[in-house]
Amino acid sequence: MPLSDQHNTSRLTAVVGMQWGDEGKGKIVDLLAAGHDAVVRYNGGANAGHSVVVGGTRYSLHLIPSGILYPGKHAVIGNGVVVDPWKLVEELDGLAGKGVDTSGLVLSDRAHVVLPYHKVEDGLREDLLERGSAPSQTKIGTTRRGIGPAYADKAHRAGAVRVRDLARADSLRERIDLALALKGSMLSAAKGVDAKDLDAAALTERCLAVGERLGPMVKDTTQFLHHQLVLGKSLLFEGANGSLLDVDHGTYPYVTGSSCITSGIGTGTGVPASRLQRIVGVMKAYSTRVGSGPMPTELMGGADDAIAHRIRERGREYGTTTGRPRRVGWLDLVALRYSAMINGVTGLALTMLDVFAGFDEVKVCTAYEINGEKTPFFTPDAVDLARAKPVLTSMAGFKEDIAGCRKRADLPDNAKRYIDFIEKTVGVPADIISVGPGREQTIGL
Repeated sequence: MPLSDQHNTSRLTAVVGMQWGDEGKGKIVDLLAAGHDAVVRYNGGANAGHSVVVGGTRYSLHLIPSGILYPGKHAVIGNGVVVDPWKLVEELDGLAGKGVDTSGLVLSDRAHVVLPYHKVEDGLREDLLERGSAPSQTKIGTTRRGIGPAYADKAHRAGAVRVRDLARADSLRERIDLALALKGSMLSAAKGVDAKDLDAAALTERCLAVGERLGPMVKDTTQFLHHQLVLGKSLLFEGANGSLLDVDHGTYPYVTGSSCITSGIGTGTGVPASRLQRIVGVMKAYSTRVGSGPMPTELMGGADDAIAHRIRERGREYGTTTGRPRRVGWLDLVALRYSAMINGVTGLALTMLDVFAGFDEVKVCTAYEINGEKTPFFTPDAVDLARAKPVLTSMAGFKEDIAGCRKRADLPDNAKRYIDFIEKTVGVPADIISVGPGREQTIGL
């Protein structure tokens, strides 16, 4: 059988966030992983956090793909991820302590490494922006995990460190020496930093030690994944962050440092995105955002504060990685149409619908008003988006607790009308509806 024909026996699915992250991708990936042979992470770093509840136990995953919770499946960290190796070891040990088999983890030898000085640089940049004349307009609101600086070094090339370098003492030391030399004047301004984090010799030794620990799982993941395709295996691609935080297509400059949308699969894994047969766009029943940047439907001030607090507490809207409270707003269908368009979404996964149980009224944004003109189109430019006022449509809420619903027909009529309105406006069917954090609390699988 020709190689191209062999490839056609594989099934490729992508799960992508359609908002500003925290949409519930971890649960959806966990559910879909049962029908795939491998789960592949293609972007981001330890700044992302996926929460999955299995048998009443909550697992918080940051670097390791959610599919690790299924024994016997490969969990692949692709070349597009930036990896904090010590956080990865910490996560592995934590999962092992809960009885999770992590032997299926595969780590790309070409993934770039987040080193301690990247975190120092990240913090310095945020502190500098925060001290600016208009902090709300300049501070990015990063997690200070070193993600942006690591991606910047990847683009700068010469002083960047990749996973494969953790096993090559001579070239590793050269790269760290160069990186510290280039960043020297900036890093010297840092206060309270552990000296060994900026000492080339000490840092090289730490890198070699952690590299030895991770060594058995390091592979050329591009070749590994294409071999899986030759074998007819099915792959599930797991995106981190959300589409509106994409470095090219998100609300720049308030974005992350990587390609979060489906086109990032090609660069982040070596598997062409054109091979995808199913693209699941994950969205909450409302909007949330962490950090700075415009959010047209944000609930702020007066009675809106009480609504935001109610949603935040019911939805447990606190960052998996940082614990920061998330900003909350009504559902923005303008942004969702945009995300569906740039990702080629074939089906929606609607999460957190249960949070609205007991609401008399809910609202959705169907258009923006910018400089007095109404538009149905989303603008990813932060300056323009900051001027957008949401055009809201009110809908009747529902009183009933829906956590026990297992079929769409079981949902209250007003909940069904809400879903129907989303599908009609976005132009994509809701294939999956989550009514609670547990695996079993799902409609549509």
